[in-house]
Amino acid sequence: MRSINSRRLFSGTGLIVTGLAATLVAMIFPIWSYSDRSGTGVDTLNAQTLSTRYGPLSALDREFVTKVRLAGLWELPAGQQAEERGTTQAVKTAGEHLVEGHTFLDERVRDVASQLGLQLPNQPNEQQQAWLGTLSAARGEEYDVQFANILRKAHGKVFGLVAQVRASTRNSLVRRLADDANTTVLDHITVLEATGLVDFDALARDAATASPPPLTNSPAPPGPTDSPSPPVPVSPSSSPSPSRTYTLPPPATSRPPEDDEPKESRESKDPKNSEASTNGDNGGDKSEDKKP
Repeated sequence: MRSINSRRLFSGTGLIVTGLAATLVAMIFPIWSYSDRSGTGVDTLNAQTLSTRYGPLSALDREFVTKVRLAGLWELPAGQQAEERGTTQAVKTAGEHLVEGHTFLDERVRDVASQLGLQLPNQPNEQQQAWLGTLSAARGEEYDVQFANILRKAHGKVFGLVAQVRASTRNSLVRRLADDANTTVLDHITVLEATGLVDFDALARDAATASPPPLTNSPAPPGPTDSPSPPVPVSPSSSPSPSRTYTLPPPATSRPPEDDEPKESRESKDPKNSEASTNGDNGGDKSEDKKP
């Protein structure tokens, strides 16, 4: 009888110990699986990151450099086309900014790529070529609308990538390139919106429904070379020489109207009030002179 009770006691204790052990394993497993197991975000980052003298170069960094180059390959010709076909001065001005900005950025990205040993594309991708085809087929006011909206949509998408790279990159060359790209893209967004033709409702709908595009597999650096040959942009032969800087549009601010000034300030500026005050003082002096 006692042996039976003992077996039951040990069986119950064993179940309790087994349950506690299983609970402990369940608590430890997530920590191990997400901290040390391969396939996590940090593991992927480390696996696709290359060491350079300017700091680690991640896959996102290489993707960014490639996309800066691709942007210049189609937006620079689009800007030159807008200078010729635009029916309003605002569209022509936007085209000028595209040409100057991407001439500058293309020079910068080729310099960065040569220092990092990266290969760059020499042709726009299929989507960019389709955009250029749409612009080439348009005329008159239709061209103005297509130009403003296609280019504004494209710049809005790359703007987010620039911010992501600038916030996360550990490479000093990529960081400086992101600074230049941020200034250029924001300038282009501003002048495109200044045409008055951008459909903001369509941009909002597109942003709400679009899913983030997957990263393309940018080629890994083949290693530094003594004399890398710079890729040649696909642009008309009459493209201007590269410049280090370009003019930004004027700020979207203006002097407040005079009605918004404080009443005391307006009264002090009113010549009538000043004259009355002067006459009042003089009148007071004269009245004193007349007293016996």
